Amino acid sequence: MSTMDERRERAATGVAMNADGDGWYGDFARPRIVLQPIAAPSVLGLFGFAGGTFIVAANLANWFGTAATPGYLFPFAFFFGGVAQFAAGLWAYRARDAVATAMHGMWGSFWLAYGVLQLLVVTGQLATGQTMNHAFGFWFIPLCAITVSGMLGAFVEGGFGLTAVLGTLAAGAAVAAIGFLRDNVTTQHAAGWVFIAAAALAWYMATAMMLTSAAGKVVLPLFKREHDANVPGATPTRAIQLEWAEPGIKHGQ
Repeated sequence: MSTMDERRERAATGVAMNADGDGWYGDFARPRIVLQPIAAPSVLGLFGFAGGTFIVAANLANWFGTAATPGYLFPFAFFFGGVAQFAAGLWAYRARDAVATAMHGMWGSFWLAYGVLQLLVVTGQLATGQTMNHAFGFWFIPLCAITVSGMLGAFVEGGFGLTAVLGTLAAGAAVAAIGFLRDNVTTQHAAGWVFIAAAALAWYMATAMMLTSAAGKVVLPLFKREHDANVPGATPTRAIQLEWAEPGIKHGQ
C-alpha cells in the first residue's frame, strides 16, 4: 500500500498518527531512505573512449590501414567507443555529474555515428573522397566546441586530469576539422597523433579512478583540486559527502 493510501485509511478510521509507536510523524509516514550507490561511470566511459579513439586515431595517423580497414573499424568503434561510452553517459546522469553526462553522451553518440558511417562505406553505400571528407570535417566543428565547454566545466569542478583529457581532445577535433575540410592528409595525420595523446590521458585517468575504487584509497594521482586526491594512500572519498544531500550519495564522481 502506498503512503497516501495509508494516510487515507488512517484518516477514515480515526487512528491517531504519531512518531512513538507506529512510525508516523503527525500526518506523514516516517520517511524511508533507500541507497543506490553506483560505481563511477567515467571509469567505463574513459576506458571506452580510450580504446575506441586509439584504434581509429592510429588509422588516422597512418599507423595501419588499407581499403578494407573500415570493415574492421566499425564494430570496435560502434560498441567499444559508442555503446560503452553512451551507457556511461546515462549512468553519469544518475551520478549527477553534468560534465561526464555531456561528454560521454556526446562522444558516445559520435562513435555510434562513426561506426554506422564505416559500415556504410564497407558495404558500398557511401563512397570515400572529397564529399565525405568535407562532411566529416563539419562533424568535428560542434564536437570541438562542445568539448571545450566540457573542458571548462571540468576545470571549474577542479578535475585537472579530466581537463587535460578534454583539452587535448578538443585540440584534436579542431585539427581534424581543418584537415578534413581542406583535404590535407598531413593535417589529418597530425589530428590522429593528437587523438592518440587524448586516448593515453583518458586511459590513465580511468585507471587511476578504477584503482582508487578497488583499493579504497588513492593509488595513482587523480589530479584534482583536493590535495588528498593526489597523494597515494590517501582516502579522498567519504561515505557521507554532503550533510544536505542523501546519505551515502555524492554529486559527481
